[in-house]
This record gives sequence, structure tokens and C-alpha cells, in this order.
Amino acid sequence: MLKTRIITAVILFVVLVAVLFSGSLPAVQALVAVAFLAVTWESFRLFKLRAPIVVAACWTVAFAYTFFFNAGLEQARFWLALGVAIWLLRFFPSLKVGLPPLEGFGNTLLAMVYAATVVSCFVAILVLFQRSALYLVSAMALVFIADIGAYAAGKKFGRRKLAPSISPGKSVEGAIGGWIAVLVLSIATILAAPYQPWLQDTFAVRMQAKLGWGIALVTLSVIVGASIVGDLFESQLKRRAGFKDSSNLLPGHGGVLDRIDALVPVLPIAALIGGWL
Repeated sequence: MLKTRIITAVILFVVLVAVLFSGSLPAVQALVAVAFLAVTWESFRLFKLRAPIVVAACWTVAFAYTFFFNAGLEQARFWLALGVAIWLLRFFPSLKVGLPPLEGFGNTLLAMVYAATVVSCFVAILVLFQRSALYLVSAMALVFIADIGAYAAGKKFGRRKLAPSISPGKSVEGAIGGWIAVLVLSIATILAAPYQPWLQDTFAVRMQAKLGWGIALVTLSVIVGASIVGDLFESQLKRRAGFKDSSNLLPGHGGVLDRIDALVPVLPIAALIGGWL
């Protein structure tokens, strides 16, 4: 299992880096479209919608038509703000108040609302990529660092459950460890940037240079918090649906959504902030 997990991770990393740094916009758009199709299909499965692949394909065609072949990105701020608002007003409270039953209109409506946040996330990917591939990767890396830090800290120090009814394996100590990991590595990157010019195009460095230390550290903390909410919300969806993983598309890892669930609320925040950097 571990070997399969490592092989899948290596392949994904190589493909992601090769495509993003290829300089080929069609290649990036193709990767984005495939990932969008996979994530929307998996999310509609979690909501137990009928014919989820058909619904996901329709959403993917609409997304590609709007944002690849038309001027959809001119309304990027609307989609980014919509995604942030949905997470703040609807999905974050759901961790406390719960979700509607799988049967009924409320569930279908919630599935469409979640799909809108997926659109927001992938619009953010395109917006961040417009700045540079490194800028996009550095914003995504904040979530991966938080995840790794949370896992390591939780394994060693985890005592208090963060959300036992949703994800019993996550701990308060793990969340704190992920937050510390992001702050430490971001501060190290910022301090190293004057001596390593290529780091100056990373998200944390640009944010600190434009907004100052205080706002930068607060924003990084918000990003870590948002990543935890995204992770927990997907866990809540899986628990309600009776699924261990969103799919088995990625051997050893589950589904694509299992790997990017924390990015869904985070990247719109990063892209909105990036508009001022």
C-alpha cells in the first residue's frame, strides 16, 4: 500500500510540474479540465446524485467554454468572492449544524452550491497561474505543508480530538502543528528571498512585501484555518454518504478530491489577495 501510494504521488508530482512549467497554455488547460471533471464527478457521487458523470461532464464543458474560450476570467473576482462567501456562510457552519438528508431537494441544492465552490477553486488556479506557475505552486504548497505538519504533529502529540463526529483521526495538536509549519516555512522563505531571487515570485514573499509582516502572518493563519475547514467538510460529506474515499482514481490515495479538498476554500482566498499583490 505504501509503495503504491509513493508511486502515485511521484507520478502526480512529475505530471503537475511538467505541465505547469511547460509554458504551454493548452496543456495547462487540458490538465485543469481533467482535474475539474474528476473533482465534480467525485463530489456529485458524495451527494448521491443520479448519473454523476453526466452531470460532471456538463459542468466541465460549461467551465471550459466559459473560462478557456470566452472572457470568463474577466468575472474572476465574482467567482472568487462567491466561493469565499459560500464557505464562510454555508459550509463552515455545516461542521456544527450538520448536513441535510441525502434524499430531497436540499441535498441536490447543496450539491450545486458545492460545485460552485469547485468552479471558484479552479478559477483561482487559472488566476494564480496567470501570474506564474511558481506563484500558483507556492500558494498550493501552503496547504500541503499544513497537511504534512498536521499529520506529523498529530501522530506525535495528538490528544484532543478536533472534530470527533466528523473525522476522529484529526487532533487539535495536529492543527496547531500544521499552522506552525506553515508560519515557520513561510517566514524562512521570506527571509531567504533577498538571497534567492527566484523566491521573490512566491505567494508568501509577495504578500509580505506588499502588505507587511502582520497582515501576512494573519492571512497565512486564515489560509491554514480554511484548509482545515475544507478537509473536514469533505470528511463530513464522505461520512454522510458512507464512503471511505471520494473515489479510487488515485491508487493508494483515494480520489482527486481527497487530495485537493483543502485547496477548494483556500485558493479563492489566495487569488483574491493576489489581486492586490
